[in-house]
Amino acid sequence: MLKLIPPCISPELMHLLMRMGHGDDLVLADGNFPAETHARTLIRADGHSMTTLLDAILKFFPVDTFVDAPVKVMQPVDSRAVEPPIWREFRELLEKHEGRPVALQTVERFEFYEQARNAFAIVSTGETAIYANVILKKGVVPME
Repeated sequence: MLKLIPPCISPELMHLLMRMGHGDDLVLADGNFPAETHARTLIRADGHSMTTLLDAILKFFPVDTFVDAPVKVMQPVDSRAVEPPIWREFRELLEKHEGRPVALQTVERFEFYEQARNAFAIVSTGETAIYANVILKKGVVPME
């Protein structure tokens, strides 16, 4: 074990985050997402909630500031559905770690699947909330 690494960050996940470069996409998938079907690389994070994992990842993961939509969520199939409550938590965690509001861009379900197939990796969680899938585009760590 190492100091300050949250227990939900496995060695495989930390290695994956370190290997990613600017512009690479990381999908955090809920328990219902067909991760095995779509992943080029798959990391299992069963037993962890999406918000626990997102909070831990954002401690290390810079969100891209050079694109209009660095964070994407899957649009509910029913256009009359209310916004999934977990999205508010996503926004709060993004603002906490980025120090600025970060908008969530909605992506149609099958387009989301296509983008997931092209992502650097998918992290499959045990999250049970509906529409709790998110794509994060990695940015750069600012030089001080």
